[in-house]
Amino acid sequence: MDEKWRALALIAVAELLAMSLWFSASAVGPELAVRWGLSGTEEALLTSAVQIGFVVGALVSAALTLADTVQPRALFAGSAVAGALATVGVALGDAFLPALGLRFLTGVALAGVYPPGMKLAAGWFKRGRGIAIGTVVGALTVGSALPHLLRAVGGIGDPFPVLYGAAALAVVGGVLALRVRPGPYQAPAAPFDPAATLRVVRDRPTLLADLGYFGHMWELYAVWTWIPAYVLAATGDAELAALVAFGTIAMGGVGSFTAGALADRIGRTTVTSGSMVASGAACLLAVPAFGWPVLALVPFLLLWGVVIVADSAQFSACVTELAEESYVGTALTLQTAVGFLLTIASIQLTPVVAGAVGWQWAFAPLAMGPALGTLAMLRLRALPAAAKLAGGRG
Repeated sequence: MDEKWRALALIAVAELLAMSLWFSASAVGPELAVRWGLSGTEEALLTSAVQIGFVVGALVSAALTLADTVQPRALFAGSAVAGALATVGVALGDAFLPALGLRFLTGVALAGVYPPGMKLAAGWFKRGRGIAIGTVVGALTVGSALPHLLRAVGGIGDPFPVLYGAAALAVVGGVLALRVRPGPYQAPAAPFDPAATLRVVRDRPTLLADLGYFGHMWELYAVWTWIPAYVLAATGDAELAALVAFGTIAMGGVGSFTAGALADRIGRTTVTSGSMVASGAACLLAVPAFGWPVLALVPFLLLWGVVIVADSAQFSACVTELAEESYVGTALTLQTAVGFLLTIASIQLTPVVAGAVGWQWAFAPLAMGPALGTLAMLRLRALPAAAKLAGGRG
């Protein structure tokens, strides 16, 4: 096997295992809600705390240009272990308020896992970068789904196997990341430059790619967080809800890989726009789908899982091709920071909508994100800078 593909496989497995931390507490939210007497809003905070922590960690990392001044594999490994320790703390503390603080710290740690993982992959690929980053994001997607699988096979009624299991997987992921050496296209460690962040913000093509990502993120994590509640409300089956949640999120791995290969051939703006049109339509179709029989509802949700995250890696690939080469890590970190900041609002909004008009309608307001994101990517395609994308394919 070519060395770059071996490196990509190692990065993908490390990312998959480490990102199991993200929904480790959210997956067992129903068990923790009963155990700690939580309201729906408090249960949502178990996920929002991670998002807030990620945003804070990413903004600090971007301001200090950590992703470009520290070796990505070292940052990845240390962050994965730190997140695992925080997750163990949630289990040992077994109380809501300490858990909220530890979930925040988990998010801070994951800011040192996600963007550095993408930078590591980009360092091994000049051509085929879309499929490389798509593979990493696909692995991240499957990793995010793992807690739901752990819950389905042994965590219903008992949150601790899921929490300890995700922590153990993350430690293994951190160890694997240390085995990835820098690729030939990875820029050398850059000097600390506070002005680099400002240059990223002022670059119009990069900003448009970011705006596309922000529209995508408005939908993505709200759906991932609340799809178990939607399925449970539609079917009344907790085990089915956990399995469908795992499947819906994990199918994004297929979407990310396929979209990456396609974007390298026909262009990133085309693939991202098409994906957002499809996922935005699914937000609206979720209204009638709520009343469908299980044999129709489940395939619809699995297909939604494919398209909802298919475009995610391509926004990041755009940034690696448009941003200043020495500070690609900072540009990626800044993109993800603001994107995840938006998810806090959509995650908290969704159960409020469900409480007012029912889970049938809960995902409909999310459609406006993909709509605005599509407009941004079509505008980027019209700029001369689009020639830098996907070998000139836009």
